[in-house]
Amino acid sequence: MRVALPFGRTPEGKRGAYRKALEAVGIQAAEDAATLAGLDGLLLAGGTDVDPSLYGAAPHPETGRPDLDRDTLEARLVREALEGDLPILAICRGQQMLNVVLGGTLHQHIEGHRSEERDAHRVAIAAGSRLHTILGQNELTVNSRHHQAVDRVGEGLLVTAAAGTVIEAVEMPEKRFVVAVQWHPEDRTDGTDAKLFTAFADALK
Repeated sequence: MRVALPFGRTPEGKRGAYRKALEAVGIQAAEDAATLAGLDGLLLAGGTDVDPSLYGAAPHPETGRPDLDRDTLEARLVREALEGDLPILAICRGQQMLNVVLGGTLHQHIEGHRSEERDAHRVAIAAGSRLHTILGQNELTVNSRHHQAVDRVGEGLLVTAAAGTVIEAVEMPEKRFVVAVQWHPEDRTDGTDAKLFTAFADALK
Protein backbone atom coordinates (compact mmCIF):
# COMPACT_ATOMS: atom_id res chain seq x y z
CA MET A 1 0.00 0.00 0.00
CA ARG A 2 1.34 3.40 -0.99
CA VAL A 3 -0.06 6.88 -0.32
CA ALA A 4 0.88 10.38 -1.39
CA LEU A 5 2.40 12.45 1.41
CA PRO A 6 3.00 16.09 0.40
CA PHE A 7 5.45 17.88 2.68
CA GLY A 8 6.37 21.08 0.87
CA ARG A 9 8.71 23.14 3.04
CA THR A 10 8.17 20.99 6.15
CA PRO A 11 11.55 20.63 7.94
CA GLU A 12 13.08 17.17 7.81
CA GLY A 13 12.89 16.85 11.58
CA LYS A 14 9.07 16.96 11.48
CA ARG A 15 8.67 14.37 8.74
CA GLY A 16 9.86 11.28 10.56
CA ALA A 17 6.81 10.85 12.81
CA TYR A 18 4.51 10.58 9.77
CA ARG A 19 6.79 8.06 8.09
CA LYS A 20 6.98 5.90 11.20
CA ALA A 21 3.24 6.01 11.81
CA LEU A 22 2.58 4.85 8.26
CA GLU A 23 5.29 2.21 8.27
CA ALA A 24 3.85 0.77 11.49
CA VAL A 25 0.65 -0.14 9.64
CA GLY A 26 2.31 -1.31 6.44
CA ILE A 27 1.94 1.85 4.34
CA GLN A 28 4.69 3.33 2.18
CA ALA A 29 4.83 7.10 1.68
CA ALA A 30 5.27 8.59 -1.79
CA GLU A 31 6.52 11.95 -0.61
CA ASP A 32 5.57 14.98 -2.70
CA ALA A 33 4.01 12.81 -5.40
CA ALA A 34 2.56 14.96 -8.17
CA THR A 35 -0.37 12.62 -8.83
CA LEU A 36 -2.28 9.80 -7.16
CA ALA A 37 -1.94 7.58 -10.24
CA GLY A 38 -0.74 4.19 -9.04
CA LEU A 39 -1.25 5.12 -5.39
CA ASP A 40 -3.87 3.95 -2.92
CA GLY A 41 -4.67 7.10 -0.97
CA LEU A 42 -3.61 10.47 0.41
CA LEU A 43 -2.22 11.64 3.75
CA LEU A 44 -2.34 15.39 4.32
CA ALA A 45 0.15 16.34 7.02
CA GLY A 46 0.61 19.37 9.26
CA GLY A 47 2.69 22.37 8.26
CA THR A 48 2.44 25.99 7.20
CA ASP A 49 -0.73 28.10 7.20
CA VAL A 50 -2.98 27.71 4.16
CA ASP A 51 -2.98 30.72 1.83
CA PRO A 52 -6.03 32.78 2.90
CA SER A 53 -6.62 33.94 -0.67
CA LEU A 54 -7.81 30.39 -1.39
CA TYR A 55 -10.92 31.10 0.68
CA GLY A 56 -11.27 34.76 -0.24
CA ALA A 57 -9.72 36.32 2.84
CA ALA A 58 -6.97 38.86 3.44
CA PRO A 59 -4.05 37.66 5.61
CA HIS A 60 -4.41 38.10 9.36
CA PRO A 61 -1.35 39.65 11.08
CA GLU A 62 -0.70 36.28 12.77
CA THR A 63 -0.97 34.23 9.56
CA GLY A 64 2.35 32.79 8.46
CA ARG A 65 3.88 32.93 4.99
CA PRO A 66 2.08 30.30 2.89
CA ASP A 67 3.76 27.54 0.91
CA LEU A 68 2.03 28.29 -2.38
CA ASP A 69 3.46 25.30 -4.25
CA ARG A 70 2.29 22.93 -1.54
CA ASP A 71 -1.16 24.57 -1.42
CA THR A 72 -1.55 24.08 -5.17
CA LEU A 73 -0.33 20.47 -5.09
CA GLU A 74 -2.48 19.46 -2.12
CA ALA A 75 -5.61 21.06 -3.55
CA ARG A 76 -5.10 19.11 -6.77
CA LEU A 77 -4.48 15.84 -4.92
CA VAL A 78 -7.53 16.31 -2.69
CA ARG A 79 -9.75 16.78 -5.73
CA GLU A 80 -8.18 13.77 -7.42
CA ALA A 81 -8.71 11.61 -4.33
CA LEU A 82 -12.32 12.70 -3.92
CA GLU A 83 -13.10 12.12 -7.58
CA GLY A 84 -11.60 8.62 -7.40
CA ASP A 85 -13.01 7.92 -3.92
CA LEU A 86 -9.53 7.17 -2.58
CA PRO A 87 -9.05 7.24 1.20
CA ILE A 88 -7.85 10.50 2.78
CA LEU A 89 -6.44 10.96 6.27
CA ALA A 90 -5.90 14.66 7.02
CA ILE A 91 -3.98 16.01 10.00
CA CYS A 92 -3.87 19.58 11.39
CA ARG A 93 -3.10 21.76 8.34
CA GLY A 94 -4.43 18.83 6.32
CA GLN A 95 -7.88 19.21 7.87
CA GLN A 96 -7.79 22.92 7.08
CA MET A 97 -6.75 22.32 3.46
CA LEU A 98 -9.47 19.70 2.99
CA ASN A 99 -12.03 22.16 4.32
CA VAL A 100 -10.84 24.96 2.04
CA VAL A 101 -10.84 22.77 -1.07
CA LEU A 102 -14.48 21.94 -0.31
CA GLY A 103 -15.42 25.62 -0.14
CA GLY A 104 -14.99 26.20 3.57
CA THR A 105 -13.13 28.95 5.39
CA LEU A 106 -10.70 29.16 8.30
CA HIS A 107 -10.29 31.09 11.51
CA GLN A 108 -6.85 32.52 10.83
CA HIS A 109 -5.92 32.94 14.48
CA ILE A 110 -7.28 31.48 17.70
CA GLU A 111 -5.79 31.53 21.18
CA GLY A 112 -5.10 28.67 23.55
CA HIS A 113 -4.53 25.83 21.09
CA ARG A 114 -0.80 26.13 20.43
CA SER A 115 0.91 24.01 23.06
CA GLU A 116 3.93 21.72 23.38
CA GLU A 117 2.15 19.60 25.99
CA ARG A 118 1.48 16.00 25.07
CA ASP A 119 -1.99 16.18 26.64
CA ALA A 120 -3.19 19.72 25.93
CA HIS A 121 -6.99 19.48 26.14
CA ARG A 122 -9.97 17.22 25.63
CA VAL A 123 -12.23 16.94 22.61
CA ALA A 124 -15.80 15.66 22.50
CA ILE A 125 -16.43 13.09 19.75
CA ALA A 126 -19.81 12.79 18.02
CA ALA A 127 -21.59 9.51 18.67
CA GLY A 128 -22.26 7.50 15.54
CA SER A 129 -19.45 9.13 13.56
CA ARG A 130 -16.75 7.16 11.79
CA LEU A 131 -14.24 8.79 14.15
CA HIS A 132 -16.20 7.51 17.14
CA THR A 133 -16.27 4.03 15.64
CA ILE A 134 -12.51 4.11 15.03
CA LEU A 135 -11.47 5.45 18.42
CA GLY A 136 -14.24 3.88 20.51
CA GLN A 137 -14.44 6.90 22.80
CA ASN A 138 -16.81 9.80 23.45
CA GLU A 139 -13.95 12.02 24.57
CA LEU A 140 -10.22 12.05 23.94
CA THR A 141 -7.34 14.02 25.39
CA VAL A 142 -5.26 15.35 22.50
CA ASN A 143 -2.13 17.34 21.79
CA SER A 144 -2.62 20.74 20.18
CA ARG A 145 -0.18 22.69 18.01
CA HIS A 146 -2.32 24.96 15.87
CA HIS A 147 -3.45 28.57 15.78
CA GLN A 148 -5.86 28.22 12.85
CA ALA A 149 -9.02 26.15 12.65
CA VAL A 150 -12.05 25.37 10.51
CA ASP A 151 -14.61 28.20 10.44
CA ARG A 152 -17.33 27.71 7.81
CA VAL A 153 -17.49 23.99 7.12
CA GLY A 154 -16.88 22.83 3.55
CA GLU A 155 -19.50 21.10 1.43
CA GLY A 156 -20.09 17.47 2.35
CA LEU A 157 -18.10 17.61 5.58
CA LEU A 158 -19.58 16.58 8.93
CA VAL A 159 -18.13 17.93 12.18
CA THR A 160 -17.27 14.96 14.39
CA ALA A 161 -15.22 16.42 17.25
CA ALA A 162 -14.86 19.77 18.99
CA ALA A 163 -13.14 21.45 21.90
CA GLY A 164 -15.70 24.02 22.96
CA THR A 165 -16.37 26.08 19.84
CA VAL A 166 -13.21 24.94 18.04
CA ILE A 167 -13.76 22.24 15.41
CA GLU A 168 -11.32 19.39 16.00
CA ALA A 169 -12.41 16.76 13.46
CA VAL A 170 -14.47 16.43 10.28
CA GLU A 171 -15.30 13.60 7.92
CA MET A 172 -17.26 12.82 4.75
CA PRO A 173 -19.81 10.10 5.57
CA GLU A 174 -20.67 9.33 1.94
CA LYS A 175 -17.05 8.66 0.98
CA ARG A 176 -15.10 5.43 1.38
CA PHE A 177 -12.77 7.04 3.96
CA VAL A 178 -12.24 10.77 4.49
CA VAL A 179 -11.29 11.52 8.09
CA ALA A 180 -9.58 14.69 9.31
CA VAL A 181 -8.37 15.67 12.78
CA GLN A 182 -6.88 18.91 14.07
CA TRP A 183 -4.46 17.27 16.51
CA HIS A 184 -1.32 15.27 15.71
CA PRO A 185 -1.95 11.50 16.03
CA GLU A 186 1.42 10.73 14.40
CA ASP A 187 3.05 11.87 17.65
CA ARG A 188 0.86 9.63 19.83
CA THR A 189 0.88 6.21 18.17
CA ASP A 190 1.47 4.46 21.49
CA GLY A 191 -2.19 4.83 22.39
CA THR A 192 -5.68 5.43 21.03
CA ASP A 193 -4.47 7.64 18.17
CA ALA A 194 -2.76 4.63 16.58
CA LYS A 195 -6.24 3.41 15.65
CA LEU A 196 -6.53 6.24 13.12
CA PHE A 197 -3.61 4.90 11.12
CA THR A 198 -4.86 1.32 11.40
CA ALA A 199 -8.27 2.39 10.09
CA PHE A 200 -6.62 4.31 7.27
CA ALA A 201 -4.60 1.23 6.32
CA ASP A 202 -7.72 -0.95 6.39
CA ALA A 203 -9.48 1.49 4.07
CA LEU A 204 -6.66 1.25 1.54
CA LYS A 205 -7.03 -2.50 1.09
